[in-house]
Amino acid sequence: MFGLFKRRKEKAVTRSIEFNYDSIAVDMHSHVLPGIDDGAQTIEESLVLIQKMMDLGIKKIIATPHVMADLYRNTPESITAALNILKKRLVEERMDIEISAAAEYLLDELFEQRIDEGSLLTMGDNYVLFELSFVSKPHNVIEIIKKMRAKGYTPILAHPERYSYLTLKEYIEIREWGSLLQLNTNSLVGYYGQSCKQIAEQLIDAGLIDFISSDMHHPRHAAAFEDALREPYLKRLLFDQQPLKNKLLL
Repeated sequence: MFGLFKRRKEKAVTRSIEFNYDSIAVDMHSHVLPGIDDGAQTIEESLVLIQKMMDLGIKKIIATPHVMADLYRNTPESITAALNILKKRLVEERMDIEISAAAEYLLDELFEQRIDEGSLLTMGDNYVLFELSFVSKPHNVIEIIKKMRAKGYTPILAHPERYSYLTLKEYIEIREWGSLLQLNTNSLVGYYGQSCKQIAEQLIDAGLIDFISSDMHHPRHAAAFEDALREPYLKRLLFDQQPLKNKLLL
């Protein structure tokens, strides 16, 4: 009798994985360098994350440790040192993957100074990855984009779907002024919440995404990176819309 009142569990629908990241080849936003930001803390953790990326079809990794004035004060020297340590270990472990490094710059009080100095770490054809505060909208985003373009940089705004204060009109404006947009694949599985997932889908619907990447920090991100391969919106990005620009970084 009591069984009549029990809620029946519905079977979860699990989509099979039909493809991997081979079509983009390059993961251009990750935190796999050991011990220099909030990503991998040890070289062993770095190897676990990199192996997962290799297993899922990634052929080249561009590590992008945080550069923040008040928290992660990384320099070209500290980033290069961590990269060299990791490269040596990859050779020892016979893990055959190309890896290089740039940075993920926060738009803070020192970022404009670095633009003026021409000291930004870049990837590919002078691309610069930068991020905004998650809490408050910077007043000078367009001005900074203009300055980067004038200095010969091509800005890439990291994970635009995570800035809940931006409107679709503002995303379009940012792109029209010359900044490309990079989506975190993990957003498509709701890793950062349903609101972020919805914004990600809206940006894809509007055809505004230029790059995708893992933003890999730890094993939970690695699991979500794989789970994203089951998402129809990722399939659209990889196969049905205009080609992503990741391969330009090979």
